[in-house]
Amino acid sequence: MQSPFKDLPREISVLVAASFFVAVGFGIVLPAIPVFARTFGVNNAAIGLIVSMFAITRFASGLISGKLVDLFGEKAVFSSGVFMVALFVFLAGLSTTYTQLLVFRAAGGLGSSMFSVAAGSVIMRSVDDEHRGRAQAVYNGAFLFGGVSGPAIGGLLSLISLRAPFFAYSALLLVSGAVAHFFLKGDKIGRRGKNLDTGEHTTVREALAMKPYRIALLLVFIVNWVVFGMRASIMPIFVTEVLDSTTAVVGYGFTLSAIFQGALLMRGGRISDRKGRRFASVVGSSIALVGILLLTVATHPWMYLVAMSIMGIGGAYLSTTPASIVGDIIRGRGGQVIAIFQMAGDAGMIVGPLIIGALSDIYSFRTAFGVSAIVFAIGVVFTTMIPETRNSYLSGESEKPQINNLRPLD
Repeated sequence: MQSPFKDLPREISVLVAASFFVAVGFGIVLPAIPVFARTFGVNNAAIGLIVSMFAITRFASGLISGKLVDLFGEKAVFSSGVFMVALFVFLAGLSTTYTQLLVFRAAGGLGSSMFSVAAGSVIMRSVDDEHRGRAQAVYNGAFLFGGVSGPAIGGLLSLISLRAPFFAYSALLLVSGAVAHFFLKGDKIGRRGKNLDTGEHTTVREALAMKPYRIALLLVFIVNWVVFGMRASIMPIFVTEVLDSTTAVVGYGFTLSAIFQGALLMRGGRISDRKGRRFASVVGSSIALVGILLLTVATHPWMYLVAMSIMGIGGAYLSTTPASIVGDIIRGRGGQVIAIFQMAGDAGMIVGPLIIGALSDIYSFRTAFGVSAIVFAIGVVFTTMIPETRNSYLSGESEKPQINNLRPLD
């Protein structure tokens, strides 16, 4: 069996190891946050604010993180960001009031933004465009596997104490930061082939002038809006109230989606590298759209389970391509370009639950799903317009993508 790290630079294996600890820890603490917040006697809106503030802080600090990556490099920013989150998670576990918990959770968003932008920069800048899709798949797979395994551990720890998951997450973050600090070699990050640092820099203006980059921003926004918005807001309520099923079935659907996505992630990454970003995007978004449409008309729990499985299959092909497109078009350092890409995804995660939740309150669950399908269909249309970026290198002349070869949107 071929190793998933074959032909990938050493930086990717180190990054995957460090990120896995982050993902497991995040999965451990995620189920405990609402329950722990409830112990302070707050309502559901206040609990939702705890979750939202983390994402809002990540979004607000994206450009700062990108600038830090450009100034100090990926290794320093990744490890510093992880250590920062470790500190604030530990303090959150010690909180004695709701206000303390809210402040420490929000402060952790800055560190999360730092290590996320740095991780994206490592993948986008250290891997050539013939392997970038597979590198993204390996990285996403580590997060997916860690995120799935974490909640089970967190549930057991919560039986001991509601503070225990926070301390466990903090410990795992310290391990992740140490791995990055000692093994992520900064002198290799961002180099292509045998070249040393060329001093080149992709500005935000240059990136926004390129059609592929703008479409990548739109795609990551729509995917996070629709997929995360449905899962994080109304999906569990729809299954239990409309389909008259149980929370266990909700969990089965999420698990099936993760299993199918995880099983096909590497295939999706390889197809992106071999057949192009546009091909993988069209296939993935089209399959995911079928799943959303089936969910919209679902009248029985088995239809929900099938829909979640289909969405997982589509996600395997779609999840790697927007980031790979961004990596294809970057020259040299482009921390802020990567940061804006991350911010587009964060914006979708913030806006999605609000809009989908409001639609379900004012109209119905099916109306919310139907609108989500329409929005996602817009994304499918835009995937057919992506200029191919995988072959953006000038053969035999340069190893860096030529921005001028990518036609701006007319």
